[in-house]
Amino acid sequence: MFDAKKTKDACVRWIREWFDENGPSCNAVLGISGGKDSSICAALCAEALGKERVIGVTMPNGVQPDIDDSVRLIRHLGIKSYNVNIGQSFEALMAEVEAALGHPASAQTRINMAPRLRMTAVYAVSQSNNGRVVNTCNLSEDWVGYSTRYGDAAGDFSPLGGLTVAEVKAIGDVLGLPEDLVHKTPSDGLCGKTDEDNLGFTYAVLDKYIRTGVCEDPRMKALIDHKHVTNLFKLKPIPHFDPQL
Repeated sequence: MFDAKKTKDACVRWIREWFDENGPSCNAVLGISGGKDSSICAALCAEALGKERVIGVTMPNGVQPDIDDSVRLIRHLGIKSYNVNIGQSFEALMAEVEAALGHPASAQTRINMAPRLRMTAVYAVSQSNNGRVVNTCNLSEDWVGYSTRYGDAAGDFSPLGGLTVAEVKAIGDVLGLPEDLVHKTPSDGLCGKTDEDNLGFTYAVLDKYIRTGVCEDPRMKALIDHKHVTNLFKLKPIPHFDPQL
């Protein structure tokens, strides 16, 4: 049985110890999307380091319909924040890319460019504020590669990387965060679909498979296995040629 309180306390200790080793006076800096993962990461860091050492960054791409959720989380925790609108940068860079290509960029190119620009903004804020960047991905997303490499998959440390979606939500409840943020329907906010629409299976099915190895639907099991194997490279260091071999 998963013990959310015990796991939350252990994660807080881990964050504190990580900073003791990798930046005793540094701040935790992260993008605040208004969803469960960034909300819970921010809350964990605030408990571990104190709210004065946590900095949230909101990064709408032009207009973000649910930006109020991000602002509400920031106010709930009482953390410092910056708003960096990536809209003009996104459109300018996309125009340059398409001009160089001589044809429109693919839909996936447009989807992935935004999180990569957002991570650039987070690192800019972090380096200007003596920071360390929080990776907000969870185990379920990482398992099937549901992240953008060098976008939301980047960061200096990962509090939720060993926790499934269900476990993350349970910790969010223990932390006393607004229920609607913790249990908000996951969406990348980029393509107009939910995470589960994009994946082709629910997080409940995925979480059960990760923790028990059981997936009753052979088609979904095959899909999960395929995504897991083909996306493992995202979790590994960049391979390099070794001239000594």
